[in-house]
Amino acid sequence: MIPQIAFFVFMVITCMACLIMPVSADDIFDIAKSAMQNVYKDVAGIATVAAVVCSAVCLFLMNFSKSGKTVDESRAWLKRIVVCWAVLMTLGAIVTYMEKIIPKSEFNG
Repeated sequence: MIPQIAFFVFMVITCMACLIMPVSADDIFDIAKSAMQNVYKDVAGIATVAAVVCSAVCLFLMNFSKSGKTVDESRAWLKRIVVCWAVLMTLGAIVTYMEKIIPKSEFNG
């Protein structure tokens, strides 16, 4: 009796798998594209605000500090902040540019 039940369950699962309609690849890529755009916009917005705040702190320290060491460290941190922000923005621009170059037809399986 157990082998018959197992075979019946196997046949039901196989028939269900055959009746499932495949999802269009364009829909998946459109959903993934919109999700990635939303994530990038959020990250870029947070990174920009954080970079501006940290840069302002560095500039205040540079202007109002009497210690040369503090000024040098603030200048070094300001350079790091600007470079990191520029890298994030450049990566976003590259992804946007590459998205337009690569046609969707290459992803259809």
